Amino acid sequence: MEMSLELLGLQNHLRDEGLLGQNAVKYGGPDEILLCSSGPCSHLAQFSILCGPPKWRVKIVQPKDIVIPNSHSPLNGEIQVNPNKKKFTAIVEEWKHGCWYHSTSIFAQSIDEMLNKLRTLTPDALFENQPDSSLPQRPFWAGALSYDMVQWTQPINLQHPPDEEELLTVLWLIEKMVVQDRKTEKMTVYSLIDDSWSAKILDYVNKNHPLPELGEPAFTQDSSSMTDTQHERIIEDIRESIRSGQMYQVNVGRWWDGELNEHPRRIFQRLTISNPAPFSAYIDAPDLNISIVCSSPESLLKCDEENVFTSPIKGTRPRGTTDAEELLLRNEMVEDEKERSEHRMLVDLMRNDIAHVSKVGSIAIKRFDVEAYAQVQHLVSHLSGKFDDKMNGIDAIQNVFPGGSITGCPRTVVCAAIDEVERRPRSFWTGSLGWVDVHSGSCALNIMIRTLIAKKTRYGWSGSIAAGGGITIGSIPRAEVNEAKWKAAALRRACGWIENSDSTLPTRKLTNHPLEIEEAPMTSAHGSVQFVHESIPTINGILLIDNLDSFTLNIAHAVAGLGHDVSILKARDYVSEKPWNADSAAKLVNRLKPSHVILGPGPGKPDDSPLTLAIAKASLQSLIPQPVMGICLGHQAIGLAAGMTVDRSVHGPVHGVPRSCLHSDSRIFSGIQSPSMFTRYNSLSVSNVKDTGIFDITYEESTNEIMALEHKSLPICGVQFHPESVGSKDGLKLLDNFLQFEADA
Repeated sequence: MEMSLELLGLQNHLRDEGLLGQNAVKYGGPDEILLCSSGPCSHLAQFSILCGPPKWRVKIVQPKDIVIPNSHSPLNGEIQVNPNKKKFTAIVEEWKHGCWYHSTSIFAQSIDEMLNKLRTLTPDALFENQPDSSLPQRPFWAGALSYDMVQWTQPINLQHPPDEEELLTVLWLIEKMVVQDRKTEKMTVYSLIDDSWSAKILDYVNKNHPLPELGEPAFTQDSSSMTDTQHERIIEDIRESIRSGQMYQVNVGRWWDGELNEHPRRIFQRLTISNPAPFSAYIDAPDLNISIVCSSPESLLKCDEENVFTSPIKGTRPRGTTDAEELLLRNEMVEDEKERSEHRMLVDLMRNDIAHVSKVGSIAIKRFDVEAYAQVQHLVSHLSGKFDDKMNGIDAIQNVFPGGSITGCPRTVVCAAIDEVERRPRSFWTGSLGWVDVHSGSCALNIMIRTLIAKKTRYGWSGSIAAGGGITIGSIPRAEVNEAKWKAAALRRACGWIENSDSTLPTRKLTNHPLEIEEAPMTSAHGSVQFVHESIPTINGILLIDNLDSFTLNIAHAVAGLGHDVSILKARDYVSEKPWNADSAAKLVNRLKPSHVILGPGPGKPDDSPLTLAIAKASLQSLIPQPVMGICLGHQAIGLAAGMTVDRSVHGPVHGVPRSCLHSDSRIFSGIQSPSMFTRYNSLSVSNVKDTGIFDITYEESTNEIMALEHKSLPICGVQFHPESVGSKDGLKLLDNFLQFEADA
C-alpha cells in the first residue's frame, strides 16, 4: 500500500477506536488535522503529520467595520494604498467540558505580531523523544490561513472583503502527533511526557489498517462563477492592463460550487489515491461547520532556525498518454518563452520576498525541475536563503504570504486587481496550510491550490473549489480557460461534479526531471539594507526609491552585495502626498546626503510616482550632485524629465525575458561585451529623442528600442531592463559601474 494510504487507514482506525474525532473528546477537541505528504518525496516533503486531539485553538474572523474603499479600478492604474491597518482579533479557545470555550483574545495588526503573541500561550518543553530536525521539536500550531489575510500583509483594503464574522484563520496547538517517514516507512509517536493518548495509540501504529472501499462519488451538478466567455473577457482585460504598464502578471481564479453527497474526508481519501501531492492536508472543525481538503503540489515556505526555503511553481502542461508524448509536452513547456518568462518572473518575485528576512548574498537557486504529478506537470524552482539577525520563519510568513505564484507581480497592485476582477473573497483557496513553532520560528506551509472548502449546513455539505493561472501578455485566453479546467478536474471529479467518462486527461505515475539552473546575480560582500522614512535626518550609502514594486529588494541586495549600505524609501507607501517638484526633491536628497540615488521600478507611468519624476528633474537641472540611476520606471522618469516621450512599446510588452542589447562602451557598460543579455520587465518605453547629443543611447538588438540612456556630462543614467534579475548575466557589473560614478562637482 502507498504510504500516505497507510496513514489514512490509521486515521480511520483511530477514529473508530475513539482516539480521534467526535468520540475522542476526553483527550481533546473533535477537530482533526492531517498534513499528508504523497507524490514526489523531497527534503521539503518527506514527512506526514497526523495530529492528536487538540486542547487549544485560535481563530480569526473578519472584523466588523472594515473600511471598504470607494469603487476604483487597479487594472486601469487606480491603486489606493493604505498601510495603516485596522487590528484584527485572534480568539483563543480551550477545550473543556466537551466544548470550545473562549479563553482570551489577541489583538494584532499583522500575522507575525499575532504569532509572536501566541508564544506566551505555547509550552516550550521539548517532545519526549526528538523528531527529525526538519519537524517541530516541541508543541506547535497547525492549521490554515485564508488568502483574505492579505488584508494584513499588503497595504490595501479590499473592495470585496469577506462577510463580517467569516472565518479567516484557524490554528490548533498540537501537543501530540504521529509522524510518518516516507523514506524509512515507519510511523513514530511524539508527545510531551506522560501523555495518555500517545500511550494508547502505540498499539495501532505501524500495523495494517486498510481503507474501506471508496467507490465512485454520486454524480451531482456544480455551477461556475463565470462562463468561458466571461473568463476570456477578464483575461483580455488583464492583458490590456499589462499593455498599459500597470502590472506584469495577474493570477486570476474561477470558482465551481456544488453540493457534496458524502463527508469531505472521503473526498480527501479518494483524492489522495487519484491525485497524490506532496503538500496535501485535511482539516475538520465540526463546530465551525467547515472541512478543508487540499491536494497541493506547492510549498510556500519551509523554515528551520537558520534557513528559509521556498519552491515557486509556474508553467503547466498536461501529462502525456505515452512517454513520447510526455517528453514532447515537457520540452514544449521548457522551451516556451511565455512559460519560462512567467516562471522567471516568479523566481525574481520570491527572491525579493525572502530578501526581507535573508542575509545579503545568501539567496540562491538550488534546483530547477519539471515535477510531473498525476495529471499535470509544472516548472518548479527551489530557492533558499539564510536568516538575517533577529529574523525567523514568523517574519518570513508575514513577508511572503500570500505566495507570488497565486497573486502575480507587482504584488500590491495585482492583489488589488484580483479583488477587482474576481469580485468575491478567496477564502482558504490560495491561502496556506501547515505548521509553525512560535518559539523557534521553524515552519512548513503549503499554498492551498487544488483545494475544496466544504461547509456544512442543515441541508448537508456543500463545497467550493477554484482554479486559475497567471495571466501575462503572452496568454491565449482560450488556452488559459482550458488550463483552469485541467487544474480543477481532479478535484471536481473527486467531488462527483465530473463523471469519470468526462475526463480526457491522462493519469500517470509521478516523476521528476532536473533542468539546468538559470542563476541569479550572486554577490559576496555584505552591505546593509534598511527601510527609511522621509523624516530621517540623514543616511549612509545609497538611496533607493521604491515605487510599489516587487523587485526592489533584489536591487537592494545586489547593491549591498557589492559592499554598499542601502536605504529604501517607499515613495508610494509612506512618503507624504505633498506635490513634489525639482526643488523639494532636491532639498530631500541634499538633506539625506546619499552617495548615489537609484530610482527603482514600479507599475504605471512616471507621473504615477511624483517623487521619482521630481528627483529625475532635479538631477538633470544639476540641483543635486549625486549620481542618479533609473531602473525601468526610473529610467522612463529620466527620459520624460529630459523631454522625451514615454508610451506603450510599439513592439509590445516584454516581461521576464532576457533580450540582447547593443551598446557603446560608455561608463555604465564599461567592461561588458556588446551585445549583452539583460532581462526586461516593461510595457512602456522611452522614444522621441529630441537631443541625442546629451545622451549615449543603448538599443535592443532586434527591435532598436531604447534600452539605456547615459548623460554625457552629468552622472546620470537609466536602464530599461532589470540588471538584478535572473537572466541579466552582466547585471552586477553594470550596477558596480554605476556605483563608481562620482558626484558632479
